[in-house]
Amino acid sequence: MSSDIAISVENLSKCYRIYDQPHERFNEIVVSPFKKMLGIKSEEYGREFWALRDVSFEIKRGETFGIIGKNGSGKSTLLQLISGILEPSNGTVNVNGRIAALLELGSGFNPEFTGMENVYLNAGILGNSHQDTEARYQKIVEFADIGDFIDQPVKTYSSGMMVRLAFAVQASVDASIVIIDEALAVGDIFFRQKC
Repeated sequence: MSSDIAISVENLSKCYRIYDQPHERFNEIVVSPFKKMLGIKSEEYGREFWALRDVSFEIKRGETFGIIGKNGSGKSTLLQLISGILEPSNGTVNVNGRIAALLELGSGFNPEFTGMENVYLNAGILGNSHQDTEARYQKIVEFADIGDFIDQPVKTYSSGMMVRLAFAVQASVDASIVIIDEALAVGDIFFRQKC
């Protein structure tokens, strides 16, 4: 992959198994292997659902790239594959740089911890050292603009406050590639403009 390419996706596909009944998943995971071990032919459970099939593109450094489609068309799946959260069924993803993925904001937060504690926790999960987070902490708090709630458990936050803090932490990470999936759909107009 050449150095001017940030992301290269080649023939990328993702298939999920869909089950009509909960017991079908159990049968496929437990019963089918047991029958195979005994030499008994087992029926196949569930069916394939292809969220993505043979997607290919390249994004050069400095480019902005948007993905548009209907609900259920595979946009979030594609972003999770690029971010390394999911493994592809087929194809390859090559990334040349550090990714900051704004996909499920706040998913790494502990509801019992304060906003401040979650800033350090989440920044650490994202690869920031304690010293880096310490140096950026005041800017994170100012960007989130949640006032004294920073010292309260996040379980007391509104969904908008949670997303503002999570976005502020993610935005503090030094990354050459930023992936955003509907993260800015919440919050007031002023926060969206700031983002």
